[in-house]
Amino acid sequence: MVFSSMIFLCAFLPITFLVYSISPKKLRNIWLLGASLFFYAWGEPRYVWIMVFSTIFDYANGRMIDIFQDKKPKVAKAVLILSIFGNLSILGFFKYTDFFINSINSIGGCEFDILGLALPIGISFYTFQTMSYTIDVYFRNVNAQKNFIDFAMYVCLFPQLIAGPIVRYKDIAEQVKHRTFSFEQISDGLFRFLIGLGKKVIIANQAGAIWQEVSNYSGNDRSMAIAWLGAVAYTLQIYFDFSGYSDMAIGLGKIFGFTFPENFLHPYESKSITEFWRKWHVTLSSWFRQYVYIPLGGNRTGKIRLIFNLFLVWFLTGFWHGAGWNFILWGIYYFCFLLLEKMVLQKWMEKWKSIFLHIYTMLVVLIGWVLFACEDISVFLQYGKEMLGIDINIGNTLSMYQWLHNIPLLLIGCIGATTLPEKIVKKWIPTKWQHITKYVYAMILLFVSIAFLVSGSYNPFLYFRF
Repeated sequence: MVFSSMIFLCAFLPITFLVYSISPKKLRNIWLLGASLFFYAWGEPRYVWIMVFSTIFDYANGRMIDIFQDKKPKVAKAVLILSIFGNLSILGFFKYTDFFINSINSIGGCEFDILGLALPIGISFYTFQTMSYTIDVYFRNVNAQKNFIDFAMYVCLFPQLIAGPIVRYKDIAEQVKHRTFSFEQISDGLFRFLIGLGKKVIIANQAGAIWQEVSNYSGNDRSMAIAWLGAVAYTLQIYFDFSGYSDMAIGLGKIFGFTFPENFLHPYESKSITEFWRKWHVTLSSWFRQYVYIPLGGNRTGKIRLIFNLFLVWFLTGFWHGAGWNFILWGIYYFCFLLLEKMVLQKWMEKWKSIFLHIYTMLVVLIGWVLFACEDISVFLQYGKEMLGIDINIGNTLSMYQWLHNIPLLLIGCIGATTLPEKIVKKWIPTKWQHITKYVYAMILLFVSIAFLVSGSYNPFLYFRF
């Protein structure tokens, strides 16, 4: 089940919220746990047991670390190692086994049969959440949760279960047991949810359809202009798809009394790759910084160690996104630019004009997204040649038609990815009218989104495969 579906909007969410709102406080976590398990099982009935096992496994690990931490610290450390090894083993088996088999077959000329494993939805997200919990308990950043229902509800909580944001236990430890439930909070949550729904259905899906169409072109239909159209469309799709889903998750969290961390901070306004990664998928970057980069020594070590730390983090970041060489290369691609900025470009960039910094950043990001999207490296190299106009026409009648036909959507996407709409509202709409404008805008988004969903338009979700 996905948030941008009629079954979720018209049945699951209203029923879940209604029962939650009338339930006694003591039963609300139980109800949310049951609803979340149903939500997950709707799309992954075969693999719900993996999430259940991860929940029981790390609940037990957290309790054991808490018990032995003072009396037998070596036992507590062994339990932590067991937790990390167990979590990564489960994630590695389901997500990367076939990748390794295929790689061995390709490199060594072997013919091992792949297992054909389906990737459990959201496994990368909830694995990182439960693993961070045991690490935080071990380092005394959070108290171990003794109530199994409360812990299981945190792990399985449906708003952020499928695709984040990655909510560490310490972020909502107090809210698990004590949280507010007010009309104002529900209203803000619904508005945030509808913003995300509009991003996903109205912009991301339509931009995705452009990318899909461009990717299927062949022969004389392909041109330099078409290649750039596809790249721009995918750049908009992945932002509005993922940030839209994060907005919906944060909004749903508010409706049920939780405050989740922000995941996107208008990254396409960035003026460096370093700034971009402070604003894109914030909770993932924060996770790797907290649990990998800092423990390795961060930037407090020598240059050689700093380079190694950065390389490892970005190799893992790429590999986390998917079992494919393109994802690994995508991570290394960003490692190279981040290292270049840190070691060489930083002094020069201070002298560059803002517009040139922004153009540089977006070119790097856009090319990176093409690499991210092309699972076959040869396809990426061919697409890159087309973007450079090598051995291909600059444009043709089809490319002119497609650009003219899609320019309104592209302009809406480019403006919507910035803070400009918020600035316009604050500057040009009187404060007393802003609330009314907000609700009218929300209703328009809801009706237009439902119209698109009812029509059965293109409705993928990119981060389900991660």
